[in-house]
Amino acid sequence: MAQPTLTFAYIVEPPDYQIYACTLLASIRSNFGDNVQAVGYCPEHRMADLDPAVFKAHEMMGAEIRPMKTLGMWDTDYPHGNKIIAAMQPRDTEYSAFVDSDVLFMRPNDPANLCRAGHVSCSVAASMRWAGQEIWDTIYGAFDMPVPTERIHMMRQSRPWVVPYFSAGLVVFPETGGPDGRFPDVWYDTARKLDRVETLENRRPYLDQMTLPLAIKRAGLAWNQLPEEQHYILGGLMRGKALPDDREIYTVHYRNLNVLREVGLNKIGQRLLAQHTGVAFVRRLNPDAPDTSGTEAATQNLGNED
Repeated sequence: MAQPTLTFAYIVEPPDYQIYACTLLASIRSNFGDNVQAVGYCPEHRMADLDPAVFKAHEMMGAEIRPMKTLGMWDTDYPHGNKIIAAMQPRDTEYSAFVDSDVLFMRPNDPANLCRAGHVSCSVAASMRWAGQEIWDTIYGAFDMPVPTERIHMMRQSRPWVVPYFSAGLVVFPETGGPDGRFPDVWYDTARKLDRVETLENRRPYLDQMTLPLAIKRAGLAWNQLPEEQHYILGGLMRGKALPDDREIYTVHYRNLNVLREVGLNKIGQRLLAQHTGVAFVRRLNPDAPDTSGTEAATQNLGNED
């Protein structure tokens, strides 16, 4: 079987996601090489606010930054839904992988480990503290669909068995679509409709994740559960704990830089960026910018429950 062709898609947006995106891209190039494409997406009304250094870094690493329309795409503004909008954009590879910007690939990898025909690949979520299991009756019932009979364990939990619920931090899907439509288009349609169910609490910011398994089913696809090593979520109950030394961790989802520091991984992004651009801090690619090396590391927690 020939190696599948793959495009990584991610958000590039000021102020913080534009910086995260550059270290993510450096980790893609270090561990997937030039065999994959990479495209960063920025809301079209924010393109002029991007740091010129971010464009320079993408050029140096053979990637693009493309504008996407986000205004008016939801009934009310929903920035967290930008990942679904980015996933919807057209691409010309067999598969696409939407990946959160606060992710780093840690070791050499192969698209074949992520892509599976007829499936959407994603990892189980680490927790679902925003609702009880009865919520799935409302979610699936909004589309006159039965709740799946399959049960899974949350990441790193041996109990209880729960209705399938996945992280939206790494979602890999075929671009040709399923029998009932292209997956990201169905994901968007599902999220738009469920967002209008006013009796459903906690729709935001969890709309992307609560609709993910439903959209997979509605597209006529199946889910392919990625092993934890392919999407290792830091923080939460694992906060401050080092990576396991008895497993090969390919990908870490760190959520914020303080979490990386706590597990001794905070220099990895800088090292990878320096290998590909010659600078450890991306803004140094802009000769007119002041030295921000002391402030680039300071950032808020941009992640949500994954």
